[in-house]
Amino acid sequence: MSLTNPILCLFEITDPNLIVTGISKERCSTNQRIHVVHATLSYQLLKCPHCGHKSLIKNGTHMSHLRLGTLSGGRYEMHLKRQRYQCKDCSKTCGAKTKLVNRNETFTHNIKHQVIVLARDMLTSKEIAKLCGISPSSVQRILDIIDYFEARFSVQERAQVQSVTIDMNAEYGSFIHRLFPNAATIIDRFHIIQLAGRALDNERTQTIRTIQDKHSRIYHILKSQWRLFHLDEIKVNDSKAVYLRGINEYMTQQNAIDLALDAFPRFRSVYQTYQGILSAIHQKDANAFQSLLANYQPTSNQMDITINTFIKNGSALLNSCRYPFSNGPIEGLNRKIKALKRNCFGFRNIDNFFIRISLIHE
Repeated sequence: MSLTNPILCLFEITDPNLIVTGISKERCSTNQRIHVVHATLSYQLLKCPHCGHKSLIKNGTHMSHLRLGTLSGGRYEMHLKRQRYQCKDCSKTCGAKTKLVNRNETFTHNIKHQVIVLARDMLTSKEIAKLCGISPSSVQRILDIIDYFEARFSVQERAQVQSVTIDMNAEYGSFIHRLFPNAATIIDRFHIIQLAGRALDNERTQTIRTIQDKHSRIYHILKSQWRLFHLDEIKVNDSKAVYLRGINEYMTQQNAIDLALDAFPRFRSVYQTYQGILSAIHQKDANAFQSLLANYQPTSNQMDITINTFIKNGSALLNSCRYPFSNGPIEGLNRKIKALKRNCFGFRNIDNFFIRISLIHE
């Protein structure tokens, strides 16, 4: 019985010119076990693609190592012997082609499709890479949006784009100028504040771990009233005493903040930097933001990494204060869609899903 049909059907390969000659298990240079499908690709080619003459002869084979979609979480490859041809008239050579993979690529269409399907399930690049048996960087390349824009919009059309708003993903920054050569890159303000707020929370958490007395007021302020430290200083109440849960005392919000900051100078430094970033973003003051980055003094805290990230993004970060554009509305809509999917446990009818999304958007 031929091995061709059952094995090719497993990988949803329909090329009639592919013939499976065997399967084996091998180990790569990283000692990873690979499931290998051995196959040949050959068909009758009448005309030379270079000169058009009917003078082709077979001229050996060329081995291609193609990555297939996974069946059980392992790594699957196809070692494909492609037939080579040579023209007796022009002496040029050519090879057999297959729709299984694009020219000069090793990732087949089925593994690309598998990555895209997993990405729609909100899995991280590392999780997708582990499931498909490829590297996280390969996942990023497959999910890249370069092909989308280059295939659908001409260079002249893309050159008319004046600004592009992105987050601080390094992958985006590496190709934005290639796609939109005349566009100003803007890092979304939401992601700037989010990153600074995460550094503040990390420093607060580390500070809590150093407190020996778990019943002290300082401990409860840092533990239960963490939202106070994310408030803009302008919005902090410094006159009216309120009952603060967790602390179980009446005091002003500013008093609670000052108690924690006075006890931990290092945390005070991170807090003041966070407030400076918050103020510059809310007031859209690019000069204040630039001055903050230039005068920042590292003190081996969690904010050091964030400031270094901001400095690396340079002008794109300052453009967030110079331009009025933001991804905020889209980010909010995406969050509502995710909440809708979670609350409804999915939709059996995709049309109903789109109707509910349209109602949210209105």
